[in-house]
Amino acid sequence: MTIEIRPASPEEMIQFGAIGSYSYGGAFGDGPDNVMVTSNKPEWTLCAFIDGEMAATFCTIPFTMRALGRAVPMGGISMVGTAPHHRRKGLVRRLMTQALGNMRDSGQMVAALWASQAAIYQRYQFAMTTVSRSYDIDTVDIGFHDGDMGDYEVVLTGPENCLDELKSVYIENVTDRICYLHRSSLLWRMNFLDERPEDGPVRIGLCRDDTGRAAGYVIFSLRAAKVNHPSRSQQIKIRDLVALSSNAYRSLWRFIASHDLVGSVQWHNAPLDDPASELFTEPRLLKMRDDEGFWIRVVDVAGALRQRGYSESGEIRIGIQDDPLTPWNGGTYLLNASPDGAEVSRSTGSPDILLSVKALASLYTGFRSAKILAGWGLLEGDRIALADRIFSSPHLPHCPDHF
Repeated sequence: MTIEIRPASPEEMIQFGAIGSYSYGGAFGDGPDNVMVTSNKPEWTLCAFIDGEMAATFCTIPFTMRALGRAVPMGGISMVGTAPHHRRKGLVRRLMTQALGNMRDSGQMVAALWASQAAIYQRYQFAMTTVSRSYDIDTVDIGFHDGDMGDYEVVLTGPENCLDELKSVYIENVTDRICYLHRSSLLWRMNFLDERPEDGPVRIGLCRDDTGRAAGYVIFSLRAAKVNHPSRSQQIKIRDLVALSSNAYRSLWRFIASHDLVGSVQWHNAPLDDPASELFTEPRLLKMRDDEGFWIRVVDVAGALRQRGYSESGEIRIGIQDDPLTPWNGGTYLLNASPDGAEVSRSTGSPDILLSVKALASLYTGFRSAKILAGWGLLEGDRIALADRIFSSPHLPHCPDHF
């Protein structure tokens, strides 16, 4: 048995798509025009061939991730699949190992993915770093405990009339956040703006402040006969909701509540620090549920630490346990962080904190604090408070973009 690891050729992309289509049960289409073929480039792929037959697929999409005012190059892993008669042969591990090296060589400091199964990717030191919060609420139950429903204007429009304003609001919102992506035109279309037959046309509620400037938006669909209710059988599905101020946030919910025939408002990718549970009069009526978001792995520790933004100044030695998949990462790093930037160098001194590359992803993104990681036995050291101060973030990590 001869195993070859290489990218797919343009002529082999149909085969690449066929393996992905089977692996994901047709979720991205079944024919030669499925999303895996049409939205990826051969040079992004890495495949395992056994005796000349394509046996396993892997794709690394080049993205840029926000990291508290800084931009971090990221490899978005997708389309990982193996033909059923070639499973349990270690092909995905071989693909992952080579892909991580390729990412490092190309300057991609972190890798991220949406996990089909968490068990698969935790063995490769990926950590869940975001949560997708879901709501399902009747419009009659939308209201804030203080009675303030906002006073900004929200107008109904279509994406063709306000795309530039949507992009501007999104960019301003994510500037000082972490894990959000620089959203390409393809991501805008696939995740938020393309019409889905079961949901109907895409609608926009565009919020403007008192000066007429766009201050927020909600992207949604509206369909009848979706709810078992005699007078409110319509359903709104929110695809994205962004507000640049509390007034804008409240005003957008007021706009949603004005749909009197809607008995169900669903939003499945709200951030973990969305304020609805604090503001709503009856938060239990949100029927709130938290699901795992996307998973991150640090590919280049020094590069990722250097490229991240920091709101506090401090100097700390960070010890990284040996990692066979990325052996270049093991050792101790001296991080000198400040709001003006960070300097990172190798250190021979004893580490102030010691953790795995998996735990580092949780600390790096602000999803877990050093104190919590230490309490769980995932971090050691005597400078835990300093680590929490340096890695503090004004917002919890979030990524609403699937890829």
